[in-house]
Amino acid sequence: MEQVIAQPAVASEYLWWQHGIIYQIYPRSFQDADGDGIGDLKGVISRLDYLQSLGIDCVWLSPVYPSPMADFGYDISDYEGIHPIFGTMEDFDELLTEVHARGMKLLLDLVPNHTSDQHPWFLESRSSRDNAKRDWYIWHDGKPDGSLPNNWLSVFGGHAWEWDEKTGQYYYHAFLKEQPDLNWRNPEVQQAMLDVMRFWLDKGIDGFRVDVMWHMIKDKQLRDNPPAPESPYNAGDLIYDHYIPVYSTDQPEVHDIVRMMRSLVDEYNERVLIGEIYLPIHKLVTYYGQDNKGAHLPFNFQLLTLPWEAPQIAAAIDEYEGALPENGWPNWVLGNHDKPRIASRVGLAQARVAALMLLTLRGTPTIYYGEEIGMRDVAIPMNEVVDPQGLNMPELNVSRDPARTPMQWSGEINAGFSAHKPWLRLPYNSGRVNVEAQLKDPYSMLSFYKKLIGIRKSQPALNVGSYQPVFADQQLVSYVREYGNDRFLIILNLSHRPAYFRPKGRNFEGTIILGTEYERTGMQVGDIITVGGDEGLLIRLT
Repeated sequence: MEQVIAQPAVASEYLWWQHGIIYQIYPRSFQDADGDGIGDLKGVISRLDYLQSLGIDCVWLSPVYPSPMADFGYDISDYEGIHPIFGTMEDFDELLTEVHARGMKLLLDLVPNHTSDQHPWFLESRSSRDNAKRDWYIWHDGKPDGSLPNNWLSVFGGHAWEWDEKTGQYYYHAFLKEQPDLNWRNPEVQQAMLDVMRFWLDKGIDGFRVDVMWHMIKDKQLRDNPPAPESPYNAGDLIYDHYIPVYSTDQPEVHDIVRMMRSLVDEYNERVLIGEIYLPIHKLVTYYGQDNKGAHLPFNFQLLTLPWEAPQIAAAIDEYEGALPENGWPNWVLGNHDKPRIASRVGLAQARVAALMLLTLRGTPTIYYGEEIGMRDVAIPMNEVVDPQGLNMPELNVSRDPARTPMQWSGEINAGFSAHKPWLRLPYNSGRVNVEAQLKDPYSMLSFYKKLIGIRKSQPALNVGSYQPVFADQQLVSYVREYGNDRFLIILNLSHRPAYFRPKGRNFEGTIILGTEYERTGMQVGDIITVGGDEGLLIRLT
């Protein structure tokens, strides 16, 4: 069996965020240190050694700012504080120190599109029509007949305009009515948010993941969005997907804002700007900006949103690689706090294949907490649903709670997450599906992740090497990663049936250094390679 060298090996001209691995923590659900059933910063600190042993380079925290928690922290009432649920600013400073002491990086979520309706800025803005901060948000009269300013809908269901009785106007909210959208056309808003970024960068954080980056600027004329062709919804349903948000999102001027953010980040050494953007590839890549002065990493959600079918996945990888601007660095994501977990979408067996794909494609991978142990969406009884998206549209079964449940650490009560009843329930099998159990099992998902990450870190070909597609059909996706004299062939069977890898006119010979079935490790392969159902192979080519 080939020995895996865990020491990082990477070409010196690449930055940490290009060869590193990002790990997303949803703080409410990672580790509860104070026993209230909700995760906190001290809990994260207590688990940093685990993340370091896994091979994580960068921790990304979902919001920990003061908030009324209408949307669990994405409705911020103070951008420069810490919510008492999560701890204190001293706790945050300790976390940052401890992360850096382990040679890791720390990213914060920045939510610049909207604030809480309890933020002092909005309280001022809604106090009167002539308040100095009135134009900090998007206020508008209704139409002459008293109807709404336009047909824009909220992502969380219903109209996106909320009537304010006191000042006799509507304000716009792309999400909850408790999350009014800022007016990013106002230079004072721009400066205020840049000041927020500078506050945290001066503290020493290593960058931001920017929430709903493509939402930040809206059409100046507030034109109606066109109906989506073949929408399954009726206009009266008020479901967001009934319209194509061509005027409420992805406006040309948003790139000026992103460039402004990037310019500030570039004043600091080796900081990164990541953008949350759900757009088709040809639009997504525009967020790298002119001369690559936009987001360093516009999040690429293809593996998270596409059907898990080999032809579509292979085509998307190649389209993305071909669409990247010169020197634009790719990135890949399998899951996050807003979408069903990968193991629930494709099954546990394919989740291993997906991990092999995530960690061998060219670009920066992001792991969502719990993916490394195969956590699945947890069935939350309807009377326990707390996510506003699920509560507002119960008939659509779109609650995000199932993918946000507590990390499963051990077989102890509450899976070692908390001494108190957790804020969301755990699965019935958490007593056997947990970190502690999987650390002892050489065939577990966690052991697979650790082996795979160890190989990735030791091989420049796998963390910064070139990418060449090789072969794809109805079952297989395959590609080669190369750096210097080192070449690796990755073959992934996205189906449950056996398949044959036989690219025309080419012969690949080498040694399997890791497979989803460990028994094949060390085997020599060549000519026609047989691949089992739900199997992935990482082959060092000779």
